[in-house]
Amino acid sequence: MTTALPEATGLPEDPGAPGAPELPDAVRLLVSLVLRVSAEHADTLSDALLEAGALSVSVEDAAAGTEAERPVFGEPGSSAPLWDENLVRVLLDEPDDAPRLVRLARELCELDADPVWTLETVADTDWVRQTQSQFDPIMIDPRLWIVPSWHEPADIDAINIRLDPGLAFGTGSHPTTQLCLRWLIENVQAQSRVMDYGCGSGILAIAAARLGAAHVTGIDIDPAAIEAAADNAERNAVRIEWGTAEDAPRGPFDIVVANILANPLRLLAPALAGLLEPGGRIALAGILASQRDELMAVYADHFTMQAFAEQDGWVCLEGTRT
Repeated sequence: MTTALPEATGLPEDPGAPGAPELPDAVRLLVSLVLRVSAEHADTLSDALLEAGALSVSVEDAAAGTEAERPVFGEPGSSAPLWDENLVRVLLDEPDDAPRLVRLARELCELDADPVWTLETVADTDWVRQTQSQFDPIMIDPRLWIVPSWHEPADIDAINIRLDPGLAFGTGSHPTTQLCLRWLIENVQAQSRVMDYGCGSGILAIAAARLGAAHVTGIDIDPAAIEAAADNAERNAVRIEWGTAEDAPRGPFDIVVANILANPLRLLAPALAGLLEPGGRIALAGILASQRDELMAVYADHFTMQAFAEQDGWVCLEGTRT
């Protein structure tokens, strides 16, 4: 059942009317429609709103900022529940679209009347520039920096990986990526043959190549990730073999690094073990500290495992192929 929001306006009928905020000519006004819905309806309603013309839809905890706020985590292949009460925020081009979408919400949620709704004005912005401003150069080690393509290197004598993540995961800011980079610094040697399984932006594969690996392969299930990774490799003047999981070479490799998530890593244990020769080394990340023992047990059939390091609640595991 949808719970009605307190009625509010906040959208001036005429942006030029007295009291309306003055905005530069280049700024376009968008409209945010806010509805409160139960977990039962949030996903269905979100999909329907997008199909009906919403620019974007986000679902948030209605209790955010209060003592009742509750974090929710999910992984591919899992069905993490939403919150009991959810705020569905709908971005629109025109305020005239709001009543139509509210009626749609009423029909989908089987309400007796339209929910009371809130409209807020939102100034459009240069999202690319705003996103870029969030990423500064990151020092992984005095020898290795991650430098977004729109920044200059902080230390020209270090290994500076120039990165533009595009649509792919892996900017160097997440603890799991940093843990893997630190592991590669300690383990890559001149003769190493390295596989980056689930390469995302290609940051780990590129780091292995810049650290001196003899041959590096990166694979991903997402074609957009492969494209972004190839562009990043070209930017860093390294040669890496890219491919999907279906067409990837089977090895053998000396090193496999997989920064994914715990659920797929559980399933991939035999496949990843098959990529390595006896004595080969593996690094696994995307694992919460609470999942460490379970993942070590899963991989114990193929590797002698131990924890490499932990950062901000995430752990990197390392092992040697038996």
